[in-house]
Amino acid sequence: MATEKEFLSAYKLSDYERPSVTADVAAFMIRSEEKTSYRRNPENRLTLLLIKRGGHPYKDMWALPGGFLNSNETIEECALREIKEETNVLPVSIMPVGVFSRPGRDPRGWIISHAYVSVIGDESVKQVAMDDASDAQWFDVDFDRDEGGEYHLTLSCGDVVLRAVLTEESSGFGRTSFAIKDSGTLAFDHAAMIASAVTALRRAARSYDTIFDFLPEAFTLTAFQKVQETILNVSFLPANFRRMVSRYVEETGEIVRGEGHRPAKLYRRKNND
Repeated sequence: MATEKEFLSAYKLSDYERPSVTADVAAFMIRSEEKTSYRRNPENRLTLLLIKRGGHPYKDMWALPGGFLNSNETIEECALREIKEETNVLPVSIMPVGVFSRPGRDPRGWIISHAYVSVIGDESVKQVAMDDASDAQWFDVDFDRDEGGEYHLTLSCGDVVLRAVLTEESSGFGRTSFAIKDSGTLAFDHAAMIASAVTALRRAARSYDTIFDFLPEAFTLTAFQKVQETILNVSFLPANFRRMVSRYVEETGEIVRGEGHRPAKLYRRKNND
């Protein structure tokens, strides 16, 4: 019987067909509209960073930032490198969403993609289209299920509106996957990736821990509440929300003064270690 060394010396990887591997990143940020009146709090929107493809396939269509894995990097390193190269935005951390491997998902051949979701906490970040992207923009996200069980994804940026229709394919192990009924003008199977990423983000947000990645080190409870309401697409009574998050936050001893408002206390994430 051959030893492992002898087996490996005779093994030819080229005898087996292999897929190419890519990574795609759904990078979200909470964006507030400009405040026009101190009597009315600005509305928060969940936004998603998309790039316009500069080359074929799907030239001039919108897609998630992403690209091919190099032999000298991990898939996570690939994801971070690609979003930086294409948009000049670099997330602090990324969370796996799932592997997308449906045959025929990419017209170039057998290509499987690892999708990630990330949180961009700095609203002052400026995205710039680079590498093989001809444009990069933040799109407002709406994702809801209708009475018939279909999911409708709408992404809006000025006059550009992208729409897709999906159905739930499977749900298990804390993850939900989607089948695309109509991808609209989104490239590849990115409508399904985005739907899965939004669902994963909403599920993570219910634990509160994810929310802190959207906030500065010191924040008001009103800001905290608005961020969670935006992600989950729900509303909370302020008193109920304060009770729910009381064990996750602590006062900093500082306050913030706003025009027309009483001073608000600033909080920080509590260290529960």
